[in-house]
Amino acid sequence: MSTSSDSALDQLSINAIRVLAMDAVQKADSGHPGTPMALAPLAYVLFTRHLRYNPKNPHWMNRDRFILSAGHASMLLYSVLYLTGYDLSLDDIKQFRQWESKTPGHPEYDYTPGVETTTGPLGQGIGNSVGMAIGEAHLGASFNRGADVIIDHHTYFIASDGDMMEGISHEVSSYAGHLKLGKLIGFYDDNHITIEGNTDLTFNDDTAKRFEAYGWHVQRVEDANDLDEIDAAIVAAKEVLYKPSLIIVRSHIGFGSPHKHDTPEAHGSPLGVDEIKLTKEALGYPSQEPFFVATEALANWRKMTDRGATLEAEWQKKYAAYKAAHAADEAELDRRLHGRMLDGWEDLIPTFTVENGSVASRAASGIVINAIAPKVPELIGGSADLATSTNTIVKGAPSISSEDYSGRNYHFGIREHGMGAVMNGMSAHGGVIPYGATFLIFSDYMRPAVRLACIMKRHVIYVYTHDSIGLGEDGPTHQPIEQLSTLRAIPFMTLIRPADASETAEAWRVALKHQGPVALVLTRQKLDFIDRSKYGAAVGVANGAYVLADSPGGAPQVVLMSSGSEVGLIVGAQQKLEAAGIRTRTVSVPSMELFAAQTQEYRDSVLTPGVKRVAIEAAHPMSWYKWVGDNGVILGLDHFGASAPAPELFQHFGLTVQKVVEAATKLAS
Repeated sequence: MSTSSDSALDQLSINAIRVLAMDAVQKADSGHPGTPMALAPLAYVLFTRHLRYNPKNPHWMNRDRFILSAGHASMLLYSVLYLTGYDLSLDDIKQFRQWESKTPGHPEYDYTPGVETTTGPLGQGIGNSVGMAIGEAHLGASFNRGADVIIDHHTYFIASDGDMMEGISHEVSSYAGHLKLGKLIGFYDDNHITIEGNTDLTFNDDTAKRFEAYGWHVQRVEDANDLDEIDAAIVAAKEVLYKPSLIIVRSHIGFGSPHKHDTPEAHGSPLGVDEIKLTKEALGYPSQEPFFVATEALANWRKMTDRGATLEAEWQKKYAAYKAAHAADEAELDRRLHGRMLDGWEDLIPTFTVENGSVASRAASGIVINAIAPKVPELIGGSADLATSTNTIVKGAPSISSEDYSGRNYHFGIREHGMGAVMNGMSAHGGVIPYGATFLIFSDYMRPAVRLACIMKRHVIYVYTHDSIGLGEDGPTHQPIEQLSTLRAIPFMTLIRPADASETAEAWRVALKHQGPVALVLTRQKLDFIDRSKYGAAVGVANGAYVLADSPGGAPQVVLMSSGSEVGLIVGAQQKLEAAGIRTRTVSVPSMELFAAQTQEYRDSVLTPGVKRVAIEAAHPMSWYKWVGDNGVILGLDHFGASAPAPELFQHFGLTVQKVVEAATKLAS
């Protein structure tokens, strides 16, 4: 229903979103017009009355964050970004879903000005929103000083029925309620329609009660076209300081379309030229010209440009006063926000020796984390309820809680998928380097979030322990086989599987310097320290692979390669082969991705062309074929593990020094 505040200019401005969405989808001959048409009033109220942002500076630190978790409705966001004056032109809108356009089918981070995170896989945006709200709360608690408050912004998201159905929404919403993230405000677009039909086909949850049970403040807006009702709900949500808020908005997909509103046809297909004509007539729109935006509507929207500049200028005055009063704090905040590491942090990385280095790589990792923690305060994170097993607690540091957001130890709960999405949001917010730990096998539970981290090239660190059949008695359900290969297959993922404590220390150095996702893959079982002084080899983790040792007496007849715990096997095999008169080279390959990034000259210096190769890894052999070639041998596992002590498993499955010797001897003969 209409209210007194729904002026003609308001409606003209709202209908500009609907028209742009309809026309862009029609021109592209694909896309989702229905939700942008339904939620245009919500977007109008949010972006003109509440959201604090500056279109001319999308990276203003204290801006409110807006995340369209229902990423298929991207034309809702693109329309608003164009209308409010971001660096997005009408021509960009016309190129919706086209090659190298700024308006791809789903919102993409660092591609379109004003897009805070990549969304599309449903539920991920809610998780990212939780992470951004955590980032705001953590930095605010760490740097605000009394009345000098310079970090103070909200995070808003829009979610669809699909977001609510996906399991990740349960994980992250439970976590947000537990942490009482009062500056997190979400809108649930309750339009009753999915691709297959009415949501009654599959979904009759009482979403309000569900979120109330999580500890959220919940409101209903019965008419998405009632601007005053939407406005009042947002005002009320902002007044709730110790609960996240969900506003359930009853909308009508394809609103304005005479024949396709409230139908699945409006969800994911163009309306058609004739239906668009009828819709514009029904809306009383002043022109049938495609992509027409009335001058007065555009001028109304563009008021947000001046408003945004004013909001940022007011904040800049506060920031200048803060800097004058708290110079050291401001310098530290500026350092973190710009991704600069503290001088001397690398000096804290421990050196392992024969005396202290024979430990599991998970244990070595814990030692490194605690050694560098004092000079890397932005490194915050934890585990999916496995901190004592993954060695990811910063000793003596507080845990994050609803009473203390400055804590750096995070207890994500048994929510691997949620943990991954929250980490992405924390990283996208800025000012922190998040890490999250679980067993390698459970990387599968968080794979969609990991993949999105790689698409966005976010600086997040995964600590994956219990990396092979070496975990032993827990059996095949917990023993990863295919996970190394599948993680290595994700573009822009950097996976590091260190061979001993020294490589683990270097792996953390690389992970903290790297710009993008890094997976540190670590053992449960103890690893022998590799005394490189015997071979004259430096620890070459940064190069991805390096020569550990060469047999004397000339060029190698065979190259032995491995990663992680199996490097110890090729070291043992080399000794036996040398005794048999076979010259060998042992190569540690902690990171295939880093090795692939080296020059061809360097790669050839490590893996001499023409020399046959043997690789061994307690995992599926898939990722090794590239490096071994057609004439080599790969010793791996193309089957699941079993429950037994680790030494027995390695013996039964043929992952032994003797098997390496046999394979190398045959190749060298």
